[in-house]
Amino acid sequence: MAHLTSTIQFMGTLYMVASPIGNLGDITLRAIETLKEVDVVACEDTRHTLRLLNHLSISGKRLIATHAHNEEESAKGIVKLLEEGNNIAYLSDAGTPGISDPGAKVVALARQMGFKVVPIPGPSALAALISVAGLTGKSLLFEGFLPIKEGKRKRRLEELLERNEAFIIYESPFRVVKLLGELAQLAPTRALLVGREMTKIYEEFVEGSALEVEREFASRPSIKGEFALCIYPERGE
Repeated sequence: MAHLTSTIQFMGTLYMVASPIGNLGDITLRAIETLKEVDVVACEDTRHTLRLLNHLSISGKRLIATHAHNEEESAKGIVKLLEEGNNIAYLSDAGTPGISDPGAKVVALARQMGFKVVPIPGPSALAALISVAGLTGKSLLFEGFLPIKEGKRKRRLEELLERNEAFIIYESPFRVVKLLGELAQLAPTRALLVGREMTKIYEEFVEGSALEVEREFASRPSIKGEFALCIYPERGE
């Protein structure tokens, strides 16, 4: 039993670290200290995270890639490193890991294997948009990214709209006009707040009915940046 206790004592800890969604000044002091102290940094994109570490003057860290396409296999490698006593920080490219980003499978396996998993909270596109949306209701649904296939996408939108509660969607610049067009078709008067490039230099918030917002973005010659959309309930609900 003494040997077992000694083995557990030296098991590593997995830290889920929130990273800036744009403005590097948003990283927390606790996140910086964690990144300085861990043995390994697991991340969605090593090049992206290396730029952040360089900005923070943190060098000499071992970086390993754990993205959506290899997360399940990488999780096993992370567990092995934890078994060897390494403390590991996990970062997605932006925001809080596991929220429409890789990280959930790593956490699930680490917890299943008995390792300590510690959240290092901070930036999140979800929280940023909610903070300026003025939502007063008691319920909120976070959907993240909708299905790419048109049929599944439309059906899911219909289901969300029928619930008649606020919901949050993420979307890329390549599909946002299509999404807005679908919302304008299904619920043209439903109020929206669209956040684009939040916390960055060209941060923008556009509000109005689904039809008004769709016309605004459809009229633009080009669209850049990441999007988060808050769809409000029907007025009076």
